[in-house]
Amino acid sequence: MQTQRHPTQTSWPLALGLLAGAALDRVLPDPERGHPVALFGRAAGSLERSLHAPSRARGAAFTVLAVLPVAALGAAGQRDARPWRRAALTGAATWAVVGGAMLGREADRMADALEAGDLAAARRRLPHLCGRDPSTLDADGLARATVESVAENTSDAVVAPLMWGALLGLPGLLGYRAVNTLDAMVGHRSERYERFGWAAARLDDVANWAPARLTAVLAAAAAPVVSGSPLAAWRIRGRYGRRHPSPNAGQCEAAFAGALGLRLGGANVYGGRVEHRPELGEGRGPRVRDIRRAVRLARTVNAAAAVLAAAAAWIPARRPGSRG
Repeated sequence: MQTQRHPTQTSWPLALGLLAGAALDRVLPDPERGHPVALFGRAAGSLERSLHAPSRARGAAFTVLAVLPVAALGAAGQRDARPWRRAALTGAATWAVVGGAMLGREADRMADALEAGDLAAARRRLPHLCGRDPSTLDADGLARATVESVAENTSDAVVAPLMWGALLGLPGLLGYRAVNTLDAMVGHRSERYERFGWAAARLDDVANWAPARLTAVLAAAAAPVVSGSPLAAWRIRGRYGRRHPSPNAGQCEAAFAGALGLRLGGANVYGGRVEHRPELGEGRGPRVRDIRRAVRLARTVNAAAAVLAAAAAWIPARRPGSRG
């Protein structure tokens, strides 16, 4: 029995939609009000308040009840028989769930403030990037926080949704963003969410395992755009990637550290609570000028991820051929 590869009738709308949505993310800013992810977050917040209890079972039920309707909505859209409509829906969904451009713009605004010497403005901007307490951070501390946020969120905001979109289409795009949003909401090791947020946090770890490692591969490959070495970046990822408490963030941060020639990690303050993170990399600590280098690297990774996702979606399916 021989097999013959041929273009499927349903592959090109997904590939086109992923590329179009990634391009739209680059040029079309997110609305200040009414963004679909923000609307989901508000709905999930209401559900969380009604279901919350210091219970893993309650948290698991919350996660299922929040994610399944979103994935089902994506599946309904994917069943549309009109290819151009599916492509348009995929493009709109990709634009909604991919956040690389916003991440880059926020990092650039941080760089603008620090380059202007406006430390107060830079500290006000940090909550747009991460949850650390900015009040005691100097310029280099804010630069480190920004570079680390760009590295970690390049996977969460871009590579992961594109990868799941290429694999599962609209349900993958929407379902992944729902999972990642829940993790940001309740996946904290706080008194309120230590048990309730366990399921959301573990599901997010699983959903980001492969994308984080793909992000590391792409960051190492893209190292020359920031005058780095792909081999050195990959070596740093291998040596330091597992030292981070997150099974995924360390892969991205170590690869970015290697590509940029920096050393990331150290003490972080979250609402008065100090966390000591292991150092990742063998270079100097980040400085203000490294923020724009990190953004340049992230944008290169974003573009490569979009092309790879479209190519993966385009791969023709196999069907049985005639016996030769």
